[in-house]
Amino acid sequence: MRHHQAQPQPVGGLARRLAHILTTRGIDPTSTPVAGAEPVPALLAAESRIPARYRGATADHPAVAAWVREIAEAGRPGPGGAPGIAQGRSLLIAGTTGTGKTHQAYGAVRSLISAGVRLRWKAVTAADLYADLRPRPGHDGERELRDLARCPLLIIDDLGAAKYSEWTEEITMRLMNRRYNELLPTLVTTNLGMADLRAHIGDRVASRLTEMADKVILDGPDRRRTHRHPAAATA
Repeated sequence: MRHHQAQPQPVGGLARRLAHILTTRGIDPTSTPVAGAEPVPALLAAESRIPARYRGATADHPAVAAWVREIAEAGRPGPGGAPGIAQGRSLLIAGTTGTGKTHQAYGAVRSLISAGVRLRWKAVTAADLYADLRPRPGHDGERELRDLARCPLLIIDDLGAAKYSEWTEEITMRLMNRRYNELLPTLVTTNLGMADLRAHIGDRVASRLTEMADKVILDGPDRRRTHRHPAAATA
């Protein structure tokens, strides 16, 4: 099945700022990321962890592609000279259901790896995050929370979709505050507008997210409806 190609959306100052950064570094902000010396093995290894639906995802939104370039260029040289994720801005991808937010998020991971970045990353939906960290016998949720907080790149998909409670707000606050303090890139997707997201995750989390992350808004029709298999129409 052909993957949805997100239409470029106006992103104002974000696109101009990222384009300026890339241009001053001698990089064409409209060009496709150049693959590293050995992108294929690393990409194949990463794709074993990417859901099957998104293994061919591309970061084709201009602001997401520009963010990828900024993160890649800021990487610290490691063994063999390949850059690794360092400190950097986070990215908040917002939009209604089915506009390609998760597609863009996994596309960003694939683009970073294809560009030769040594990447340790984790991806989790907000609902699974809370389910995994919920206290239960024989499970060290604190250790898992620390691992997520320290991960060089963390994707939190569908923030604001899980049921709200004081406990989920506190977990989100602890996780995001640690990443905020360490300037670690976090890629967040949400179906909610900023006002609704603030009401759902709390002022403390929303304030940090607003400061640490650039925002990209996707719109358009629900691609799950427009691209569904013809047989589904009769189901």
